[in-house]
Amino acid sequence: MALEEMLAVMPKHKGTDHLKADLRHKISVLKEGEEKRHKAGGAADIFHVPRMGAGQVALLGLPNSGKSAIVEMLTNAKVHVAEYPFATSTPVPGMMNYEGVHIQIVDMPPITKEIVMPGQVGTYRNCDLIAVVVDLSADVEEQTSVCLEFLDVRNLLPGKRAICIATKLDIAQEGAIEKVKALCGNRLEVIAVSVESGEGMGELPKLLFKELKIIRVYAKPPGKKPDMGEPFTIPAGSTVHDLAVTIHRELAEKLKTARIWGDGVYEGQHVQRNHVLQDKDIVELHFT
Repeated sequence: MALEEMLAVMPKHKGTDHLKADLRHKISVLKEGEEKRHKAGGAADIFHVPRMGAGQVALLGLPNSGKSAIVEMLTNAKVHVAEYPFATSTPVPGMMNYEGVHIQIVDMPPITKEIVMPGQVGTYRNCDLIAVVVDLSADVEEQTSVCLEFLDVRNLLPGKRAICIATKLDIAQEGAIEKVKALCGNRLEVIAVSVESGEGMGELPKLLFKELKIIRVYAKPPGKKPDMGEPFTIPAGSTVHDLAVTIHRELAEKLKTARIWGDGVYEGQHVQRNHVLQDKDIVELHFT
């Protein structure tokens, strides 16, 4: 069991006593659960995180890279932020609200060059976006190299979209951000942030939304005001017909035309079913 491996390699000092006790408790609970599932003839995957919201972002990083602090600041998740390593031993999902769009961010257990928890890779394969988290106050070359190797060995890139969040900008080592950008090259866009000072944190949700490649569309019933509360979120490049399918698959077959309010069209312009929608368009669908 990966938790037992973590317990075995954990250094012995006073600062890890609390974590060791927590790990022993979790190992006990997991073993008890496994015994019950075995008797029942089934097994549960603790790394299966049901996708919720408009997109799922899974964080990837070494111990104490700042993953939990990011999730705590951006979402309502009850994460365990600690200065000792491996404080997160199972995925912890939280929901971020960006301008009416709900995006799920998953705090993941850390990896090292030697330790990757079984089943962890599945979360990264199933998510929509991987966010590599690198601590700018520590050895950025080792962190970035370990994370990129993890992605390459498991063939997660280039098929999976990914970015790099460089944390602890307020205490960054000199030249650290430049090193991270050089190591990532043109493979990952890099954003530098600090949870402590707030620097860059305002831009992070915007970047996550952009990299998820989704758009917001607001529905307008004919003769009524548009519903600007909860937008429909659909993949970038979607057409009017794609929106209609999202709203109601059977009704979409009766779609005739639509009127659009937004960028690139004049107010209330009539468009065909194959018209490509833009972010924040207001759409009025007309059926036969």
